[in-house]
Amino acid sequence: MEDDLIASVHSTVFKESENLEGKRSEIRGYDFNEGLDYSRLFSSMLNTGFQATHLGEAIQVVNQMLDWSLADEAIAEDCGEEERDLKYRESVKCKVFLGFTSNLVSSGIRDTFRYLVEHRMVDVVVTTAGGIEEDLIKCLAPTFKGDFSLPGAYLRSKGLNRIGNLLVPNDNYCKFEDWIIPIFDRMLKEQIEQNVLWTPSKLIARLGKEINDERSYLYWAYKNSIPVYCPSITDGSLGDMLYFHSFRSPGLIVDIVQDIRAMNGEAVHAGLRKTGMIILGGGLPKHHICNANMMRNGADYAVFINTAQEYDGSDSGARPDEAVSWGKIRGSAKTVKVHCDATIAFPFLVAETFAKKVIKTTA
Repeated sequence: MEDDLIASVHSTVFKESENLEGKRSEIRGYDFNEGLDYSRLFSSMLNTGFQATHLGEAIQVVNQMLDWSLADEAIAEDCGEEERDLKYRESVKCKVFLGFTSNLVSSGIRDTFRYLVEHRMVDVVVTTAGGIEEDLIKCLAPTFKGDFSLPGAYLRSKGLNRIGNLLVPNDNYCKFEDWIIPIFDRMLKEQIEQNVLWTPSKLIARLGKEINDERSYLYWAYKNSIPVYCPSITDGSLGDMLYFHSFRSPGLIVDIVQDIRAMNGEAVHAGLRKTGMIILGGGLPKHHICNANMMRNGADYAVFINTAQEYDGSDSGARPDEAVSWGKIRGSAKTVKVHCDATIAFPFLVAETFAKKVIKTTA
């Protein structure tokens, strides 16, 4: 009787397993005994487990995004002569939307954005007001390393503003005001005398032109005609400057309606191109990029990198599958969310995707 009981317990504890050989990849990390090879180290993340695996998958998805061309697709029977031409089909590439929150421009990741825009590796940028002004301010004065634990009252007494463990002196914003107000004056004059209709993206392009600094991603966006959209243009120091300017010289108009048409049009008019989304952080950039792609029945590739959770129902924390339910991402799309601070994950992602392709084309 006892033997039967033990046999039953044994069979319960050691339930026969499904054979996973050939169905699942084996978990295995990088062997440093084989030397230091960063490319192989990054490749090993795919089979490391946890968020390392998600980062490995993100690298795969972005490379698929960048490698795709219309030549990979079957030729439609009713297409024209141009669409049948192989050289033309190879030239039609995925349209890449890059979105990020302002804190990443405050950080050193701003230099990674500059690199991508400088080399025309992305097609559309969407960010917040801080993602615009911080880029410009850094051309006028530096941001400094601080500490998360520095007390707010002490910093306030010293005229220092804390962004996480970064410090921005108040003087930086004074320099920004001195620089930008005369530009607003000229824009107002052009609005009145030349009937110029300013939109957030036109304003941003103008600021990129005016800063004329190769350290600025906005400078390169202007130079390479890459649109930068910011529907929340007033939500930051830029809004403060527009507020002060409205008392000093009333009348400057920035039309957000034209920009929502333009931003959604980036996806709607993508035509034969597939679209891919790389979104760092959540909030407004994530929503607007996803929403624009809903207008074309969803993006074909999506990589999200953020630390937000889905449990409060926020769009910021939502996984790609939630966006599929809205038609913002296609059901057949290649997607992944990396739960990680983008300041850690994004440089590694760029190193194994965009940067390799830039190096290959310039070699």
